Amino acid sequence: MDTSYNFLFDLALILLCTKLLGLATKRVNMPQVVGALLAGLLLGPACFKILKTTTFINNCAEIGVIVLMFCAGMETDIDELKKSGKASFLIALIGVIVPLLGGLGIGFIFNKPSLIESNATCTPLLENIFIGIILTATSVSITVETLKEMGKLKTQAGNAILGAAIIDDILGIIALTIVTSFADPNVKIGLVLLKILGFFVFIGVIAVAFTFIYKKKYVNVKKGLHRHAILAFVFCLLLSYIGEVFFGVADITGAFFAGLIISSTQRTKFLASKFDTLSYLFLSPIFFASIGIKVELKSMSVAVVIFAVVLTIIAILTKIVGCGVGAKICGYTTKEALQIGTGMISRGEVALIVANKGQSAGLLGDNFLGPIVIVVVITTIITPILLKLVFKIGPVRQVSSSNSLGQGYEEIDHYRVGN
Repeated sequence: MDTSYNFLFDLALILLCTKLLGLATKRVNMPQVVGALLAGLLLGPACFKILKTTTFINNCAEIGVIVLMFCAGMETDIDELKKSGKASFLIALIGVIVPLLGGLGIGFIFNKPSLIESNATCTPLLENIFIGIILTATSVSITVETLKEMGKLKTQAGNAILGAAIIDDILGIIALTIVTSFADPNVKIGLVLLKILGFFVFIGVIAVAFTFIYKKKYVNVKKGLHRHAILAFVFCLLLSYIGEVFFGVADITGAFFAGLIISSTQRTKFLASKFDTLSYLFLSPIFFASIGIKVELKSMSVAVVIFAVVLTIIAILTKIVGCGVGAKICGYTTKEALQIGTGMISRGEVALIVANKGQSAGLLGDNFLGPIVIVVVITTIITPILLKLVFKIGPVRQVSSSNSLGQGYEEIDHYRVGN
């Protein structure tokens, strides 16, 4: 039997199961993204072992999260994002410090030979700090999909979550670099910070050039709409690639800024509809299922299981408290502070990537990897559920509708959720 075409079966199974479980979770008033995550868990090594991670699934999932963040950028109101810039920075900063301290504290309690033996090559203190850094990670893609599904992405809280998540990503890179530099002398902190600064300068130049070309009508926005969609996708992929490869910034950050730049054009509504269809039909189900498929839980001692439970609770509470306190300081209501903190809970693939980097650098022992996976699984599944609950608490403040998407995109989201 020719196994070179197994990816077709894998794809069919993922699309079918994510849709069926998505509809099932919708029937019990949970976001459909929860069903997609559960589908990956059930199909993967953690449950029925039908599917395993492949290069095809990984690559499609990466494109899926890039398109998801690209769409989020196109939906974001630039003026409102500017207004919430300082608030987003403070929310992200406190939302990084509190989980970092929480992870450090819980590591200090459990990371002992009498409780959990570690084979990390660094000092226990450095390993405990690294556990805290893992908890600082935020996977905003889960939140974005959930908010889109509920029609709450264009709210004051949704805008703050997006801004804070981007800054959170930058702060996480800096923290990871600093800790890694202690274990690897080849890592230069100054160079990393210079690259991050260079990335934002680069984005500014690209944004000015892009806007100039469109405003001067060097591009005919009334003809060749499908050509515009292809060029927009190329623009998204290039900024994702440049951000990751040349500046060391996550590819999803480049994708978000690509969408943000395009959001000022006249054809954003048309472009958003095309990418929303692509994401819904093919890419998003693969991305969310891939998170579950990656999960492999090995046998753990009682102490490790207790550590995993406590670490999960700390991971949830520290993001809610840290980001929530930051939001309250910035003048958001208590309800919005709770929504923002809840939206930052999910660790997703970001925490797994950080954990794998730490393990390869000798900063994380094998016994601590299992609990990290449990944190990722639980926070990823629980975030959409909690988000739906906290957004039900009274009315929400919408952002001013200056974005060119307008009502047209709301109709697209309504069609998407209803079908």
